[in-house]
Amino acid sequence: MSDVPVPDTVGRSVEPLFRPREDRPGLTIIDPLDRSLYVIGTSRNVDPRPVSVDGFDAPVGAVARVRTDRIEFPSMVSAFVRDTSGELLVTIDHETEATIPPGEYYIELTTAVKTYLRVDSSLDFDVGEDELTLSFGDETAVEIGARSAHTRPAGTVTTTTDPEDVMAAISSFGSALKTTSPERSFPTLRGHPPTVEFGDELHVPDELSPPETGVTIEVPPAFESIFPVASLAYYLGATVVPGDTPRIVTNQGTHSLSHPERGFEGEVARVLKQALFFDCVTRTEGLYRMALHERQAVESLVDLDFETLYDASISDRLNAYLDVPFSIFEGALPTWRLSVQTTAEPENVAELPYVIRDLPIIDVATTDRERSTTVTSATDIAAFTRSTGVDRRYPSDPVPNEEYVVPPKTETLEHAWLGTGAPVSGNKLLQSGFEHRVDRDGSAADPQITVVCNDPKMRAEYRDTLYGDDDLPFDVTVDQDCSTAELRDRLRKPTDFFHYIGHVENEAFVCHDGLLHPDDATNVNVDMFLLNACRSYVPGKRLVEAGSIGGIVTYSEIGNAGATVIGRTIARLLNAGFPLRSALSIAKRRRLVGNQYVAVGDGSVQVVQSESAPLVFMVESLGDDEYELGVRTYSTNRHSVGSFVVPYIENERMAYLLGGRLPTFTVSGEELQRYLGFEETAVVYDDELYWTPEIDVERDFS
Repeated sequence: MSDVPVPDTVGRSVEPLFRPREDRPGLTIIDPLDRSLYVIGTSRNVDPRPVSVDGFDAPVGAVARVRTDRIEFPSMVSAFVRDTSGELLVTIDHETEATIPPGEYYIELTTAVKTYLRVDSSLDFDVGEDELTLSFGDETAVEIGARSAHTRPAGTVTTTTDPEDVMAAISSFGSALKTTSPERSFPTLRGHPPTVEFGDELHVPDELSPPETGVTIEVPPAFESIFPVASLAYYLGATVVPGDTPRIVTNQGTHSLSHPERGFEGEVARVLKQALFFDCVTRTEGLYRMALHERQAVESLVDLDFETLYDASISDRLNAYLDVPFSIFEGALPTWRLSVQTTAEPENVAELPYVIRDLPIIDVATTDRERSTTVTSATDIAAFTRSTGVDRRYPSDPVPNEEYVVPPKTETLEHAWLGTGAPVSGNKLLQSGFEHRVDRDGSAADPQITVVCNDPKMRAEYRDTLYGDDDLPFDVTVDQDCSTAELRDRLRKPTDFFHYIGHVENEAFVCHDGLLHPDDATNVNVDMFLLNACRSYVPGKRLVEAGSIGGIVTYSEIGNAGATVIGRTIARLLNAGFPLRSALSIAKRRRLVGNQYVAVGDGSVQVVQSESAPLVFMVESLGDDEYELGVRTYSTNRHSVGSFVVPYIENERMAYLLGGRLPTFTVSGEELQRYLGFEETAVVYDDELYWTPEIDVERDFS
């Protein structure tokens, strides 16, 4: 990405723009919606000529044609080269160069603005330390297609609190889909739904109308029935309308959304998972022909013609998928990223657009269920936050102005709570955090980290190597024993991540000269934070309301020694590219924390924008210098439900759908040492947590 600002004059168009570079020969590709751009170099000055997108195989918003004998990428990007049939010929990365004979090729690039090339020529990829050059031999015509990442909303829908108007607002979410083909199972082809605001009457702009998919979802006009189908309506591009009983209606028939065992919400989740899963399998018949583990696992078990289904309509595919009993393929499903439990308050629809791209499983807490899972006393909260291994005390008072609620346990990697109440564990969603995330511009600068330690007994929580590494340097500022004025100044200065080590009293930060209330720190410019202090929930919420995106906070009192271990662990996970929610989930899985830690705001954000999905290794010794290596993958906003990973273990080139544990591999000690060197992340061995840069396999795992 370039530091050149995106011109304000381009408006809020969803379609990318092409502009000649002014400083030297080349092209600037602008994504006005996401306020990002990407620059490439060419052999001579180019005048990009717009051409029709209809003839371009990939879903793109705009296509331009230039003539050049080479294209230079100023930073290292990966490239996927396919022939006209969609067969993947070669993957170019920082370790792979290639020369390909003349022919017609389709090249997908992992640039800041999603970019594709189509060219009829020979190809020569020259990989430098920090750049990539693609040469064509002779000057030739190159078609360049681009698509907005669409991580920001392109418009706004106005609704009242009437349930039928809310149905219409949710129906507009499908307008953000880039395609209705099976490829929309990729998160990059699912744009950000329009935002929802409240007014005196319903208004859905024409450009935000749902696509014509032939799929309708009927549910009773009550929020307990409307909210759970939001993800499904978005993914299917369906229209949600009132009906006496929950069901899906297509041109070919109906499918009930009531199930005697799974119930309504369980059946909605089943249909969503089934539709996306089989789209992931079917898309291997199109542009992304690859060996997919999940296809091999289920193809012989189901009577589905994936080649025919690839070209079928969305409603025809859905009907074919739903003919397959769930039990046949359930074991092949990846672990879903996110579940959201929400209260049945109409205002919650305004937050749904910010989480829908992840296709969360949505469950509504009814009044009776809320009573059964609400805890308010010190005894109750102590029971729910209790964990082992660390000495902790628990809060003597409930959170001010809120009741504790305990969302049901789920099998998703992350979970969140939407609506009134302070959730015990997980992520308390706050609309202001989402809005602040959308308002932020991406930066190409090194991540800015601010560490404030206001308790000398907890200085062990921080050391110089905690953030950043040789490949990813951070700009780290460390302050100790801040005054209220100094801490206020730190909260106002722009920083990507604020790590507070100290104490909170009376909902305020403890400084040597008094207390700083978050309400006194206006114009907060901290994006994300970890407030590793006792009872930091309320100050964390205030920071999100004042300008932050999200952070990790505590409900209860925590001992210094335990807090130090927890703080360092969470910080290292964030440094490895895990989102806030995932870092907290891993710490809880490792029994480092109970439920006294919770995320507030947008828990999907990352301190480090990783190029690949973050993962955790699990190692077990088999004896005789053999080890079983397991991999648990996690999702991010960029690599979410529907993405795939290729582990590259033991020459493994099989692709696996992202989410949860992959099948295990048997490797030698030497192979394990080499593979652990590829990623800086956590490793679980003998129920202990290690970090890859510090591991000597022979010393630690023998």
